[in-house]
Amino acid sequence: MRGNDASPSSGRLLAMLVITLAVASCNREEKEPPPVRIVRTVTVEPLRQAPDLAFTGHVEAQDQASLAFRIGGRMTERLVGVGANVREGEVVARLDPANELNDLRSAQAVLTAALGDLRKAENQFRRQSHLLERHITTQADFDAARQALTAARAQVEAAQARVRSAEDLVGFTTLKADAPGVVTRVGAEPAEVVAAGQMIVQLARRDGRDAVFEIPADLARRLTPGMSVRVALAGEAGAEAAGRVREIAPQADPVTRTFRIRVGLTDPASAFRLGAAVSGSIRAEGAEGIAIPATALTQRDQKVGAWVVDPKTLTVSLRGLEVANTDPAAAHISKGLQVGEIVVTAGAGLLREGQQVRLIGAEPR
Repeated sequence: MRGNDASPSSGRLLAMLVITLAVASCNREEKEPPPVRIVRTVTVEPLRQAPDLAFTGHVEAQDQASLAFRIGGRMTERLVGVGANVREGEVVARLDPANELNDLRSAQAVLTAALGDLRKAENQFRRQSHLLERHITTQADFDAARQALTAARAQVEAAQARVRSAEDLVGFTTLKADAPGVVTRVGAEPAEVVAAGQMIVQLARRDGRDAVFEIPADLARRLTPGMSVRVALAGEAGAEAAGRVREIAPQADPVTRTFRIRVGLTDPASAFRLGAAVSGSIRAEGAEGIAIPATALTQRDQKVGAWVVDPKTLTVSLRGLEVANTDPAAAHISKGLQVGEIVVTAGAGLLREGQQVRLIGAEPR
């Protein structure tokens, strides 16, 4: 009986001893510092000055017009050629007007006949008016005379409209320049039958000059309308002109995948002839802020930060950051980091606050 009484007490003591040892072991494990992690880092440096943007292109007229006949026909003469200077209103080409003149004469004959009918109707209406006053004619005859006069006037108006239309067609056989400029292309030769709207003469108006460039998409994204551009003439030392981005193509060229931009030139020299090769440059703005590799960013509790290394103790702490923008390679930081601080770029996912690290590959960025 004594042996049986002592056995439960000994069991309880043994269990308590095992629990005590387990708790002590856990406390020792909790007190043990986390292992030293090997991480890759960079030293934060200010952004370097971006290089100036440069591209090549050529000079075009700011406003180009393709002059064409409004009707088709056989062109009898073209009075200007490529390089010719034309004045506003100057005749540049003519069509054979025989058919249009025939239509005009026909319309004029119809108008003459309509005017004769109108005079006859007016005389008849006056007679009926006098007779009606003397009660010699009937009201029905007077109303018929009045209706005939109204119809005759309508016929005259229609004939006059046909004459004006025929006169316009005759005028359309003569092509005139609508503004002063220089002929840059011709689209037809005398004796050719041309269609309505077919380009006969391409005119570069003298209102201004554009520098036209084909640039890749990455450069196009950095340009905005109104941005200042310095344009230099190729092969002419000192031949420069100031300009501003006037137009950026909304769609890339389907073959070259480049975007066309037009830069309006301000008072270009006479050497900036149409088609001359030019180069454009845009001075890059001063760099602001700092950038770190995108892999350095860590998200905890819906906040973005980065692990910063204390160079004295080689321990890390998580620093909250304000990120201006990111791309697949880098993150531009507006607030939260200082130049010279060390940031973990690889191995950040296994770090804890205050953990000691060993640095490899620390290079400036």
